[in-house]
Amino acid sequence: MIAEAAHLTPLTLENAQRHLVAKAIAEFSHERLIAPEPIGDGWRLVTAEGTAEYRFAAQRTALEHWIIDEASLERRVNGEPAPLDAQALILELQPQLGISDALLPVYLEEIASTLAGAAFKIARGGASVDELVDADFQTIETSMTEGHPGFVANNGRIGFGVTDHAAFAPEAGTPFRVVWLAARRSQSHLALGAGLDEEALIGGELSEAERTLFASRLDAVGEDPSDYHLLPVHPWQWENRITVTFAPDLARRDLVLIGESESEYRAQQSVRTMFNATHPSRHYVKTALAVQNMGFLRGLSPAYMRVTPAINDWVADLVASDSTLGDAGFRVLRERASIGYTGDVYHRTSQPSAHRKMLAALWRESPVPLIRPEQQLATMASLLHRDSAGRSFATALIRAADVSPSEWVAAYLRVYLQPLVHCLLVHDLAFMPHGENLILILDDHVPSGVFMKDIGEEVAVLGARDVPEDIRRIVTPVDDEEKALAIFTDVFDGVLRHLAGILHADGTLREDVFWRLVADAVDEHAARHPDLDSRVDLRADSFAHSCLNRLQLRNTLQMVDLTNQSSSLLYAGRLNNPITRSAAALTATPVAVGV
Repeated sequence: MIAEAAHLTPLTLENAQRHLVAKAIAEFSHERLIAPEPIGDGWRLVTAEGTAEYRFAAQRTALEHWIIDEASLERRVNGEPAPLDAQALILELQPQLGISDALLPVYLEEIASTLAGAAFKIARGGASVDELVDADFQTIETSMTEGHPGFVANNGRIGFGVTDHAAFAPEAGTPFRVVWLAARRSQSHLALGAGLDEEALIGGELSEAERTLFASRLDAVGEDPSDYHLLPVHPWQWENRITVTFAPDLARRDLVLIGESESEYRAQQSVRTMFNATHPSRHYVKTALAVQNMGFLRGLSPAYMRVTPAINDWVADLVASDSTLGDAGFRVLRERASIGYTGDVYHRTSQPSAHRKMLAALWRESPVPLIRPEQQLATMASLLHRDSAGRSFATALIRAADVSPSEWVAAYLRVYLQPLVHCLLVHDLAFMPHGENLILILDDHVPSGVFMKDIGEEVAVLGARDVPEDIRRIVTPVDDEEKALAIFTDVFDGVLRHLAGILHADGTLREDVFWRLVADAVDEHAARHPDLDSRVDLRADSFAHSCLNRLQLRNTLQMVDLTNQSSSLLYAGRLNNPITRSAAALTATPVAVGV
């Protein structure tokens, strides 16, 4: 039976194109790859060859953020009106974007896949923000439409077909079952966090009936169950990669298919992370998934994950022992166990490759049993979400709360920004704190705490600190100016720039008031810690403008070297700091231009 792509229609594509072209112009302008010029009461962008021209109305706000009125966007080619086309825009801008001819087709494919995902979401419609305000955790999770706010090609998923998208994309919200393999112990490695043993882990994830069934299937092929670890894999990975790429391993029974989970899971925004919908208190499962998305093949390295539980334990202990973080309601979701298969031939080649990252998984704590019944959970990415009618979830939450917009934002900054500032200045500890990596805890629609996740792959200690020898890889000392980018780039530019723009455009909170609240939050932390010895200045006049899309355009297959991320960064001059102490620097910040 042929799978139809019913969501791909002229109308859904037109809407998806308009949004993505607007986003591309906004973010490429923000990264100074292109420079629209003011004309009349709007803006004009002329491509390098001069054949295409775009006109639009927009506001420019702090941090050179562009808020483009999508309805106003027009394209002309050789002077004649032309439809908006994100792939054509990339071709027209190729000289300015600097993307190589060799990598251009891959990037264009990621743009096409991003458009396909957007068309699906447009066709589906989804819940309104008024409905989401009181929705449950997973309804909010599956209702997200944008993906990463900074990346233009943010929904690649190259490898997924239309049937796969309907089955495994987070926005589809389709429940599915995890595939379980048995991996020979001598060819695999299981790492466990403190206080956890293999029996407790598996006993907490599988029913007695499942365990009995899985053991019987090993018995049936003449293998001793005690000789194997249990390894969860994504159904797509089993169907498309393991049965072919690891065919010899299956044939010699170093890997054995033993069945599907009883529990149904739902994909999270990160695609390869799965939430147990049948038993929400059980762990998330994160697995290798060999699809290309946003500059990476989404694998998991068995070697890299050997120390994942140890890293998580160290970070969790540090966070739990810090009273400032406790008072702020800042917690981490520990990755409690990891498993990787290394018995394949790819682990015996002279050079590492993506093939070594095809068979691994980890178990992460669920936040569901860690909150009170009256509290609500929501991905922090939801604060940047707009529904199909263009209304923002952040504004809807603020209106539902019994506090003013300023009070709501101040509460949010206390649970999000201040703990991150504290971790950096006190412990030299930096996370990857974009929206998908945090879960908000809401009390009566007001942020009262957060859960930070994705610890093992993302956390870094940016100073020369003593840590246990087995987790020393997370120590990557940098100078004070680069250390500050953990806040400036990842928080101010990566998250708060977008939220400030949304609230400003909605008329909910002026951006100057928003950034004054950010300054107050930073100053409040400093006042509470007068003896803090740190040369990181978060109220400096400016900071280096680290650019995400430039990374993806440079190498669509691997944006950064995960073992040395600092050396991979690309900069485009400096950005004025919206919370600088200097009045001169503030007046130099671009002001709003009328829509």
